[in-house]
Amino acid sequence: MNITPLLTDEAVLDELGQRLKQTRLQRNLTQRHLAEEAGVSLATVRSLEDGKPSQLVTLIRVLRVLGLLGGLERAVPKPPPSPIEELRLRGRERRRASSPRSAQ
Repeated sequence: MNITPLLTDEAVLDELGQRLKQTRLQRNLTQRHLAEEAGVSLATVRSLEDGKPSQLVTLIRVLRVLGLLGGLERAVPKPPPSPIEELRLRGRERRRASSPRSAQ
């Protein structure tokens, strides 16, 4: 199932849980091992895979262990500076290096 804006929050959580479970199994990790590596409880991993609400830090820890943390960069990219901000910063760019000052 694709995650789209039309899905309910519960459906998105369920889909994420299933994807995490599939990834864990592909990496041949038990729930217990994943929990230990992520520093969370076994019940927390089970809840996450069952699509139950969880804390964001828990998801980050599990994604890190599964090697999926970089996906957050694609999911929530850093917004580019606004055109006004770019103009303001452009005047402050360094154009040359200064000479080192000698100690007297």
